[in-house]
Amino acid sequence: MALRGVWQLQKLVVSYCDWGGSSMGLRAFMESHLPALKEVNPHLEVVTELNRGQHPFLKGLYKNKNERVVSVKNLAPDEILSQATRLRNSLGRKVVKLRTIHVTKHPSVQGTWSTKLKV
Repeated sequence: MALRGVWQLQKLVVSYCDWGGSSMGLRAFMESHLPALKEVNPHLEVVTELNRGQHPFLKGLYKNKNERVVSVKNLAPDEILSQATRLRNSLGRKVVKLRTIHVTKHPSVQGTWSTKLKV
């Protein structure tokens, strides 16, 4: 995703094994979809690395020094393309869980809202 017009993903690392069966979809992805992905995203540095005997993964390195790693073990090339696009579109921020407890100084006269229907 672009924050103020600047893409946040700087580098995409594609790690695969040239022998293992779990990397079969990633090897097909590198032949068919990866050149087009590089063309469409000239700002993105795409690096492929060979890790023999390891499961394949995509690693996104962002401008805010965060990184996200996504396993693409046994995925089809189209699914790997969607994972790479999801990495490119994210900001690289950590996920923050929102509070679920509702605290207020002025509680409602009608009571707290709930999804349960009182009959």
